[in-house]
Amino acid sequence: MSEPLTKRERMKLDRVEMIERDPEERASSFAEVNLGYTAEMAKLEAMRCLECAKPKCVAGCPVGIEIDKFIRLVADGEIGAAAEVIQRDNLLPAICGRVCPQENQCEGDCVLAKKERPIAIGHLERYVADYVRSEGFEHVAASAERTGKSVAIIGSGPAGLACAGDLIQSGHEVTVYEALHEPGGVLVYGIPEFRLPKDIVKAEIAGLEELGVRFETNAIVGRTYTLDELMAGNDAVFIGVGAGLPRFLEVPGENLIGVYSANEFLTRVNLMKAYLDGNDTPVLDVQGKRVVVFGGGNTAMDAARTAQRLGAGDVRVLYRRTEAEMPARREEVRHAREEGIIFDFLVSPTELHGEDGLLTGLTVQKMELGEPDDSGRRRPQPIAGELERFDTDLAVVAIGNGPNPLLLSTCPELERTRWGTIAVDEATGRTSMPGVFAGGDIVTGGATVILAMGAGRRAATSIEDWLADAVWELETEPEPVEA
Repeated sequence: MSEPLTKRERMKLDRVEMIERDPEERASSFAEVNLGYTAEMAKLEAMRCLECAKPKCVAGCPVGIEIDKFIRLVADGEIGAAAEVIQRDNLLPAICGRVCPQENQCEGDCVLAKKERPIAIGHLERYVADYVRSEGFEHVAASAERTGKSVAIIGSGPAGLACAGDLIQSGHEVTVYEALHEPGGVLVYGIPEFRLPKDIVKAEIAGLEELGVRFETNAIVGRTYTLDELMAGNDAVFIGVGAGLPRFLEVPGENLIGVYSANEFLTRVNLMKAYLDGNDTPVLDVQGKRVVVFGGGNTAMDAARTAQRLGAGDVRVLYRRTEAEMPARREEVRHAREEGIIFDFLVSPTELHGEDGLLTGLTVQKMELGEPDDSGRRRPQPIAGELERFDTDLAVVAIGNGPNPLLLSTCPELERTRWGTIAVDEATGRTSMPGVFAGGDIVTGGATVILAMGAGRRAATSIEDWLADAVWELETEPEPVEA
């Protein structure tokens, strides 16, 4: 048996990069871009871990996975045991390994990041999840006895799923209410097939169902049920409905046919399965057409790359700042550029033009960067007289989302922030209504999958405390005093 590598030897190992499909092939295919690690690649990458006494990567993980432990097990070839470590804190590892911005979280806190070679934690998490699924490993079973308590979870996106996973394993009855016909929230309708295959999401949700989580689809809270009705039938409620109301440009011509919000565009393609060969495209035919996407985040990249795969002849991303200020993951920007997406920076639309109600073009204002705004990024400012007009056939607006007002409009007693999101105690997710908790994008505005999951887990812990307090109050209620 060979001697283990010293820390010095580990630091000399090169990071093992994931295999990707060829850009020319994937630009016209909805097949997954990243192909994952082989067993040998995973072991080599895991061997690079320095096994820090106080691993900063764990602190950088919003759901608190014991990263050092699972990586050590991967290096030793104990993949099943590694999966058990991950599942203690995350029941959606195949999803997180694919779409979480590890470079800004766990990998960003890795000590090797100082040399720009952090451990590929996300790739390893994905490898473990894919391995145990392909080998038929069972999910970690819920070990706690049934408590007789029930919790309603509104929304089956990452926040709701993470909250449900923790609560079901604590012995509570959990029902997740989803407005659409398929559970998964943004994981299903928002993220394209080439980044997150739908089969992966279905498999992870099936794991929650095996643990006892019940899903009720086509259930619109605010219409099918009210929040009060859910409160009356349960001991606590968690709201994780996300931020599904798209923001628009507020420029002339935005109502022309051919202008989509990214929400509508991606939802139509995802839920109506335009990514499958032979399926009709449930959006305007973009075959050979000119497409523009407004925005610089991951959703903008998703929309642009989706349009490319639907056969668009020319796809441009228009962003009002420079590439350095783009919030999208660097990997997504690189993939988009490799696939032929064109980027135009420091431009902002001022008007959309049309004929007979159809989009035909737009005018953009050229910008320059001024002083930083509230986000810390330099504020774009118009350059006087610098306008440009060009033709386009379809436009997708991907400049962010706000809270969907449907549920909130039926709950005036639920306190909100000045941005229209639900006001909560950040540490616990408690709202102004007793027994009602919230987390994810409905609280923070648009954020990442893993941050929403972290909020769901924090809320689950707080719900545990709430249920325990309720039991304590019931058990210690004083005996009535006789007159």
